[in-house]
Amino acid sequence: MTAPLLENPAAQPQAVVGLGAVNSVGGSVDEVFDSLCAGRTGRAELRGFDRSRFRAQHAYEIDDRPDGGGDVTGRATRWLIRAIEEAARDAGLGDDLGEVPILIGTGLRELRSAELGWRDGAAFDVSELHFGTALRERFGAVRTYTFSNACSASLYALAMGSDLLTAQGAETVIVAGVDTLTESMYGLLDRVHMQPPDQVRPFDKDRKGVLMGDGAAAIVLRRADGRLGDTVRGLLRSVYVNCDGFHVTAPDAEGVAQALLGAHRLAGVKSEDIDLVMLHGTGTLLNDEAEALAIGQVFGAHAGNPLMTAVKSMTGHTSGGSGLLGLIVALKSLESGRVPPTVGLREPVDEAAGFRFVRGAHAEAELRLAQVDAFGFGGVNAVAVVERAGQ
Repeated sequence: MTAPLLENPAAQPQAVVGLGAVNSVGGSVDEVFDSLCAGRTGRAELRGFDRSRFRAQHAYEIDDRPDGGGDVTGRATRWLIRAIEEAARDAGLGDDLGEVPILIGTGLRELRSAELGWRDGAAFDVSELHFGTALRERFGAVRTYTFSNACSASLYALAMGSDLLTAQGAETVIVAGVDTLTESMYGLLDRVHMQPPDQVRPFDKDRKGVLMGDGAAAIVLRRADGRLGDTVRGLLRSVYVNCDGFHVTAPDAEGVAQALLGAHRLAGVKSEDIDLVMLHGTGTLLNDEAEALAIGQVFGAHAGNPLMTAVKSMTGHTSGGSGLLGLIVALKSLESGRVPPTVGLREPVDEAAGFRFVRGAHAEAELRLAQVDAFGFGGVNAVAVVERAGQ
């Protein structure tokens, strides 16, 4: 028998009734989750642009370009539409989303298309930078909102969507996240790292930094007291966001810890209630250290209890979409009892030495509550707590 959650009037869960995802390891939620549980990685030699200009040579790309190599415009928009199509279908919504607000988190939007248009002369109209145009054409969507909060963007969008439901502004919302590799961001990261990383290796003592990944994710969220579909994929108990403004790029362990505590408080849970932590885990030197310190501070003597995993070790850093991808993997883990491993983690950093990482193969366990971390440049932190359906 599971223990009751703390009584918290603010902890009114909302129901996730549809899921959608596409990235380098799969074209649907089930494909992605099965690949992650199998430890399959989307890492490959960089294909989208001329890698002779960079020290790093690998990335986690979606291989959907035409034969012959090179890059094409509009790929982020197409993945966003695919993820929303899957989530809407999963929720039984159909193709007409004229009554459903859509909130999108992204770091770079269609910047790659702008690069191709500006430098290579590829056909691309600036109006296509706005996801809303494509979503109106495909789904009849009227209310679309785009949020740019660095790598926590899609969980920020989730917070706004959750608030919209709480404020009775909608019965149902779709929350999505998407990002694609851009040459400018790849070059920026290539210059930041002391040594070019050949893979993303979160929390490992030999980690060298982050590599980017393509991907999109989407969920359909409803008030739990409203009309639900046939399938509830899980419950959203809280999303907490803050901005500590500590540094442009360096994370602050104290700001992250405050985000963790806020998410637990809003959810009406204690740290010892958490069964699974979906780590942000970028494999960068400062990020992993700050996240581990914050978890150690908040969980204290219970830091070794929850299973922990970092799926960027297989997907790369999917930037604005990564938080929502972590939430979808968390919901699938709660539903199935399977937790993907952290690939490439051999010896954890000292700050995380006592954590219960899933390594080698996927783990199996009965899970009830999961915490999902997402932290971005500028100290924009977001943490969600989700619960298995049917509790």
